[in-house]
Amino acid sequence: MKLETKAIHVGEEPNLQAGGSGDVVKPIHLATTFARKDVDHPTAGYEYIRSGNPTRLGLEARLASLENARYGLAFASGLAAETTLFLSLLKSGDHMVAFDDLYGGSRRLMDKIFQNKFQISVSFVDARDSGQVAAAIRKNTRLVWLETPTNPLLKLCDIEEICRIAQQHHIPVVVDNTFMSPYFQQPLQLGADIVMHSSTKYLNGHSDSLGGALMLNDNDIYEKLKFTQNSAGGVLSPFDSFLVMRGLKTLGVRMRQHAQNAGIIAEFLEKNPGVERVIYPGLKSHPQHDLACKQMNGFGGMLSFELQGDLKTAKKFVESTRYFALAESLGGVESLIELPALMTHASVPEAERRKIGLSETLIRISVGIEHADDLLEDLDNAFKKIH
Repeated sequence: MKLETKAIHVGEEPNLQAGGSGDVVKPIHLATTFARKDVDHPTAGYEYIRSGNPTRLGLEARLASLENARYGLAFASGLAAETTLFLSLLKSGDHMVAFDDLYGGSRRLMDKIFQNKFQISVSFVDARDSGQVAAAIRKNTRLVWLETPTNPLLKLCDIEEICRIAQQHHIPVVVDNTFMSPYFQQPLQLGADIVMHSSTKYLNGHSDSLGGALMLNDNDIYEKLKFTQNSAGGVLSPFDSFLVMRGLKTLGVRMRQHAQNAGIIAEFLEKNPGVERVIYPGLKSHPQHDLACKQMNGFGGMLSFELQGDLKTAKKFVESTRYFALAESLGGVESLIELPALMTHASVPEAERRKIGLSETLIRISVGIEHADDLLEDLDNAFKKIH
């Protein structure tokens, strides 16, 4: 099956057997516990909602199929997925290497929780240079964490090359694939061990469900993750599982439109004299455009740009749009705009923001699937208001 077909059918096959209802859409199973006739044999393998639920298991099967993985796991949030992974694979005294430009919540979790409270040290490096990743590996390094493209500066790293380096040291590599979705990038096919998603974003696609996901092939790692998922309890609810399954059905058509609109807007912004620079992997001006073409099948719906002026100018700009809602998050059908320095990445210390190149006038937009002409008019009006 092609991805678009998997996104509709896997995990939602109608039950046409005797006693089956033939539902074309997976029902929302709200039961928190499951009765059995035999003490030793739970009915259909289900015991308690935290350890397994028919709606969530259907979603997990679909998630695995989209990344061409053997296993998929669904969590209550992207950070719940990350926390489960760290609890499963790391212990006090271990070390991990991570891209220095990350979603602010991921960096806060690594730095403020696991590093400060559990003595799991983290080296944040510019993974655009694979040599920096190699140089940061220590004897006690147990994990490499990548985002590509990164949030919010859309930096890329060479997944294949870094995976080769990590494999020489028997270190698993995790790739946060939220920005690209499985439609535009397949990290497991490039050598990654685990793929992570905030399913809140493109997988769900409608800004109405909080969730996270992990997809992988390794059986031993899966068993560790599954054990911690059940033990720590950060599982996705049946209703949210249903919403993500529903959203996934349009993943292909949505991603194509997101990318088409983003390309049009990126070119518009690049020609605007009030813009210092535009950061979008689909532009030839992006310093890693060739790498984007090599390891991605498209360029996605996320872009960032720096305005000429100061923070006051940037605030006025993002407060002047009509269709671009001033809001955090991304990946929904509606367009969003935000100031990372004051919003999604406010938890990153100012010195660290400067170090990675995140300026006060950097604006991040999640381009939706509205008509591109309306979005261009909206941005044009915002430029008129700041001038």
